[in-house]
Amino acid sequence: MAARPAAPDTRTRLLETALELFTRHGVEGTSLQMIADALGVTKAAVYYHFKTKDEITEAVAEPALRQLRTVVHEATALRRRGAQVDHVLAGVVDLAIQHRALAAVFSTDPGVARALERTLHDEENVKECLTELLVGPGEDPAAAVAAHVALAGIALAGGSPALAAVPDEELRAHLLEVGRRVLGRPRRVTRG
Repeated sequence: MAARPAAPDTRTRLLETALELFTRHGVEGTSLQMIADALGVTKAAVYYHFKTKDEITEAVAEPALRQLRTVVHEATALRRRGAQVDHVLAGVVDLAIQHRALAAVFSTDPGVARALERTLHDEENVKECLTELLVGPGEDPAAAVAAHVALAGIALAGGSPALAAVPDEELRAHLLEVGRRVLGRPRRVTRG
């Protein structure tokens, strides 16, 4: 007899359900009662795992944020600035593609920004490190604008319903190309 895959635990199902509801209704438009109803449990069961919707939002985002922290740590370990920028760009694109539903919610819902402000400004200040890696040394307003446009654009495109049918690898190639151009890092053309 073949072993059945283990059913996801209640907490995992809760987070998956919350993300689905956030995608459809936004964070602000999703209540704890809606999550409980979609799961077929009581609101008390939701409260057992999370006390607030902000806690749920943070938990939904945690795997992607953990990956983002890893990308930042890996990039800071690289010696060349160009390698750092390329690593951050590729890492952010990969995250947007791997977590398309989350990228859609992150880039369009103001409730996410409020809930994640604490998480993104943790002791390492990942958001600031990410921007510094893309902008580089000095205070160059044009480079800062380019970094913010690239990051926001990647998130918007990665989560865009209009691009949902684009295969991951194709979307990845386009996002990398556009991101490189926005950041002033056009791909070098090698001649045969």
